[in-house]
Amino acid sequence: MDGACPQRAPGERIGGMVAELLAKKGLPPVERDQNLRDAGLASLDIVHLMLAVEDDFGLVVPQDRMTPEAFRSIAAIEALVASLA
Repeated sequence: MDGACPQRAPGERIGGMVAELLAKKGLPPVERDQNLRDAGLASLDIVHLMLAVEDDFGLVVPQDRMTPEAFRSIAAIEALVASLA
């Protein structure tokens, strides 16, 4: 997944990752607060997104933070990353 660049703000980086996943599925872009599942991402897509976020930001999401709510939207993922940084 290559939607991120370390010089960009976290929200932009996460948004790029989400946009890339959506584009691969032929789905339109989403707003920061839009529910990613409602936008068409499946559970496996969310897992791929979580792994990409961990890799791009150099962090590990603790198992107790791997919840549907934490990966509900770009804004939710950004908040999760900020809390782990």
